[in-house]
Amino acid sequence: MDLTTHAPVKIFLGNECLTGNKDLFRLGKKALIVTGRHSADACGVMDDLKAILEEMSIPYARFAEITENPLAETCHKGGAFCRMEGCDFVIAAGGGSVLDGAKAIAAYAVNPDADVLDIYDAEKVSVPGLPLIAIPTTAGTGSEAAPYAVLTLPGGQKKKTFKSPWSWPKYSFVCPKYTYTLSHEYSVSTALDALAHAIESYLSPKSTEESQLAAVFAAREVWDVLFLGHDGEGEKDAGGFTPRQRQRLMYAATNAGIAISYTGTGFPHPLGYSLTLTYGIPHGRACAIFEGAFIRYNRLSKIGRNAIDALAVAMDTTVEEMAVRIPKMAGLDELTMTAEEAERLIDLVAGAGNYANSPYVISRGEMSDIYRRLFVRG
Repeated sequence: MDLTTHAPVKIFLGNECLTGNKDLFRLGKKALIVTGRHSADACGVMDDLKAILEEMSIPYARFAEITENPLAETCHKGGAFCRMEGCDFVIAAGGGSVLDGAKAIAAYAVNPDADVLDIYDAEKVSVPGLPLIAIPTTAGTGSEAAPYAVLTLPGGQKKKTFKSPWSWPKYSFVCPKYTYTLSHEYSVSTALDALAHAIESYLSPKSTEESQLAAVFAAREVWDVLFLGHDGEGEKDAGGFTPRQRQRLMYAATNAGIAISYTGTGFPHPLGYSLTLTYGIPHGRACAIFEGAFIRYNRLSKIGRNAIDALAVAMDTTVEEMAVRIPKMAGLDELTMTAEEAERLIDLVAGAGNYANSPYVISRGEMSDIYRRLFVRG
């Protein structure tokens, strides 16, 4: 799959793609580097960035306060910090949360009168966001290839997606080596997120030939590595993956990001948000637990059945294997809740547009049935 033609993002691939394209970091006079607290240092991307920016004589400031499930308030704070430091472009180096947070920071930075929630009002963030370079250090969200920024709203109980014509990265550098320090558990979760993106995008009524090509590539790569263990021979990193497996997962995640840039996601995503924010379940696992239901319900419609059957063939597996093995890989067998708690979690994500983004649109009662089958015991 040729990622270099994906518009409007210019994507560069390979372990040395940063150092091989130093001139592209001349996007402005001063950079704001957005990271998490530790991961960018641990994986080596900060050392690489510092060396490049110093060689190019580009000053920079760092905002290292982005956490998983980035808080809208923190991104608002980051925008103010960016203005105070006089930065005129943004470099995001981290997982999907960091990349999403940086997109919001780039918007807040140039709209000083915007309050935290004003980012969702196009009239109140009318000034185009700062140019953004994205450097993913996980193989999951594909945020480097899409305009979406999923933020946690004040109160910590709901997520909402920010998107604007200016929230696409200008350049994305996809370097598998930055994932070598990730743990096995974290790597599995991020890969499941990429697989969820691929499946949900492939079934979307908004899918195109281009998005389906990207979705098939991503789904097949994750399935081969995560479920079949392909390319597992040889020296493994701390997370138990070989360099070739890391590369396949990284490029799969970016392809899945391309796919959802066309289509968005389906109902496993909003249903999973409640698990993440309430129980701290990692995002990829929280989505994967609902993929079996997504597959089975969509096969109730002719269009959905044809689509998921075709995807299974392209992945060289069966629909039943997908429907059983993906939720099992989520590893949430011990998660239990009351029926009342299940209803509350569903209410938190009521009205999400994702529900209509598949051939079969589940009802409120079917959401309850899904939660009860998965989590309500006795």
